[in-house]
Amino acid sequence: MITLDTNTVLGTIAQDYMGLGYEISSVAVPGLLSAKNQAYVRLVRQLGAQGVIRVGGNTSDFSSYEANGQARSLPKGTVTNEANLRELRSFLDATGWRLIWGLNLGSDQIGNAVEQARAVAGIMGDKLIALEIGNEPYLFPNQNHRPQGYDFALWLSDYRRYKAAIRAVLPRAAFAGPDLAGTVDWMEQFARQDSDIALLTAHHYITGQANPAATLETMLAPNLRYRAALARFQAAAKAAGKPWRMCETASFSGGGKDGVSNTFAAALWALDYLLELAAYGCAGVNMETGVNHLGWISHYSPIGDDLKGNYTAAPEYYGLQAFAQMPKGELLAVDCKAGAINLAAHATRRGNQLCVAMINKDLKQDADVSLAAAGRMIRISDRMRLQAPSITEKSDISLRRDMAKDTARMMESTLRFSVPAASAMLVWLAVGT
Repeated sequence: MITLDTNTVLGTIAQDYMGLGYEISSVAVPGLLSAKNQAYVRLVRQLGAQGVIRVGGNTSDFSSYEANGQARSLPKGTVTNEANLRELRSFLDATGWRLIWGLNLGSDQIGNAVEQARAVAGIMGDKLIALEIGNEPYLFPNQNHRPQGYDFALWLSDYRRYKAAIRAVLPRAAFAGPDLAGTVDWMEQFARQDSDIALLTAHHYITGQANPAATLETMLAPNLRYRAALARFQAAAKAAGKPWRMCETASFSGGGKDGVSNTFAAALWALDYLLELAAYGCAGVNMETGVNHLGWISHYSPIGDDLKGNYTAAPEYYGLQAFAQMPKGELLAVDCKAGAINLAAHATRRGNQLCVAMINKDLKQDADVSLAAAGRMIRISDRMRLQAPSITEKSDISLRRDMAKDTARMMESTLRFSVPAASAMLVWLAVGT
């Protein structure tokens, strides 16, 4: 039984909630993130008329900026130039999206970082949301950027040193951080100690792709342990009066797991994950995309790229596209009693548009769903199904309208649907009194 409470609003989903995340090495690929790359622009625009591109990743802390230099896209040693930045600006103009840009803190070349910050700010203008300083800095000792014992206090000192140098040439520069994964207390400390931060940022992966637990079942299971971290992110942001964004995330770190991250299962996981994050006050989500820090296209990338100029909707993309269909505005309270079935339900509303997502992540059991709206009469006005022949499907995936005879229904107290195993349904409702 799914009961929708139209009087209880859990939070707000912003128009630019949807986002994609790129290693800086992608920016150095001529013609990739460019208005001239019409196929890529089209795929991004289908995820929303507004959104956020985040550029950073592990490669950013091994990168440099040379305004008139030769661009190089490498896992370690990426070089971006002014031409790359102007292409990226054209891409942002063509998509309508904005930008978060990560600076190299790992190499501790502050002069180059200031030069890059000035170039990015000058070219991006009002498309630039904020600058980040360092990518996952708590891992710097593992990457030989800093000695063992590098902690939050040492990073905060580095951060403030960089911020002061950048503000000396860009007085109005906005900053985001701490750009972390796995260390919730850094977010809490940063939220308390940096009052002029524009945006709090975090990263998350379920586990590493080399972990034997990186399975379909793990990806689709409710991530109960991580909810405690999400609640702490939400509390820290609320106490600081700042928004927080999941600015880098995907299923499994290290490029994802073949046969898991690049299957239909990822579409169901992504749709549910985007909506669950919103329930914890998340201001937006950047799904990691494209070439990873190891130099190859990640299995979890929502946009497929054969590195020959051909771009496709990969399995995860369909989950993002399903999310894009839902109205952005209020996230409503939903009580989902599914028994032993791995079923999730979420609802969003904007004005007179109200949509319920029912996501059956169970690999075996169909869900016969009864949907009610807490004492109000309801009628279906539209319906879409997200489905594939199997949970491991990599290509034959569809997101289609499926009205059947539902439009003939009068207002009822309860509607009934069948949501087959390993599928999802979006239902638009008209709600009476």
